[in-house]
Amino acid sequence: MKIKQWTAWLLFFGLIGQLQAQTGVKAMVGGTLIDGFGGKPLHNSVILIENDKITAVGQVGQLDIPAGAEIISTEGMSVLPGLWEMHSHLMLVGHSDYAHWDTAYIEQFRDVVMPAAAKQLLHAGVTSTRDLGGPLEELLYVREQINEGKLEGATIYTSGPFIQKKPYPGTEKFRWGVENPDDARAKVRKLALAGVDCIKLIDQDQMSMEEIKAIVEEAHAHNLKVVAHSHRPEEIRRGLIAGVDCFEHTGQATAPEYAADVMEMIKERTASGKTLFWTPTISVLWNYTYFRDNPEAFDDPSWMEGLPENMVKDIRTSLNDPQTLPYYMMVPARKPTLRRKFEQLATSGAILMTGTDAGVPMTFHSSSTWRELDLWVRELGIAPLDAIKSATYWPARSRTTFSKSSWYATPISTHPRRACGSSATLSPSARKTCRSSIPSVFRATTFKRRARTPLWNWLTL
Repeated sequence: MKIKQWTAWLLFFGLIGQLQAQTGVKAMVGGTLIDGFGGKPLHNSVILIENDKITAVGQVGQLDIPAGAEIISTEGMSVLPGLWEMHSHLMLVGHSDYAHWDTAYIEQFRDVVMPAAAKQLLHAGVTSTRDLGGPLEELLYVREQINEGKLEGATIYTSGPFIQKKPYPGTEKFRWGVENPDDARAKVRKLALAGVDCIKLIDQDQMSMEEIKAIVEEAHAHNLKVVAHSHRPEEIRRGLIAGVDCFEHTGQATAPEYAADVMEMIKERTASGKTLFWTPTISVLWNYTYFRDNPEAFDDPSWMEGLPENMVKDIRTSLNDPQTLPYYMMVPARKPTLRRKFEQLATSGAILMTGTDAGVPMTFHSSSTWRELDLWVRELGIAPLDAIKSATYWPARSRTTFSKSSWYATPISTHPRRACGSSATLSPSARKTCRSSIPSVFRATTFKRRARTPLWNWLTL
């Protein structure tokens, strides 16, 4: 499908301040509903909302609108669930030098960095995010502040610290090592009791199988899913044997494709009926050359939102010469292999979800999710509705058993950047600022999330 054929319905134009009350019946009427299931969009849709809960969905002329309901016109717009970012690191906001960042700013993670990252995600149309590696207390604090409505940001689901064989020097606050199977179980129990939403496993090829199995078994005993790295073949092999629920990244370095035995193990797992999720995070590598060759992209103010001026200057300085960054040194050799590996994963039976490693160098929370979706459709041949499903339905499904009783509407805010496209209230310069962080193929309107944890947050496009 050519870009021009589908950008027309995916260019997003927002509503302004029309869902201000939290009570009473509201009806969103006339728009094209894209519900995230991947099926045909519903034209002339009617969505009834009562006390923030979606109570009915239908079409004009078929679903009665209660007398006295507040009517919100969505004519000429599309409506879809809020997006999920399934691989973020809220302690990071794009700086290229981790050793410097982790020492210079660690005391500001809780009150400055993480709130800014969560807010940037929300303002980019991402209403939920899965943070896969960061300091425990800080993440839980920010998560609860958002849930209680004290901070504005995407709903956070977090693993807390990475679990690995041995922490890298200086990272002990957010990387926990394991000494043996008993210690592995104890670490998982500690995280479970603290209230994490999943367990993050990394470098599992350096652990014994007994340690990996202990982590997975203990996590599952606490109803927590295990998410694991997949950079190296043995990480995948051991993870599959132990029963890991979800893998992250498109790995195997510069190898032209995934090893045959690895693919057979993946297919055997998916053929068994045990769902396997996978977050390729492919845009972080694919888009490196774009940022390298277009440094003006770093002038986009959206990634700076909520960050103090000295921090912004430090981040920007660290990115002055992208081609010298060790983080991306092997990308020119890896990029030619990515298309084939993505194709292997997409046809393996694994369920692919949208995530980006948001926060790592040059991968900003304010735009990375959209860049991933853009890449899937424009370069990798994924149908637009399937791409949306990977960022809406499947992430929600990966966390919980699906239930329509869990559908919640998200109130729309009047924040200038979160009201993209409203010519009635925004000046041309404001609209330009609003849209600058999002690839031209996708334009998102975003708005304030609910305090509770919904299965669906709705975007109006």
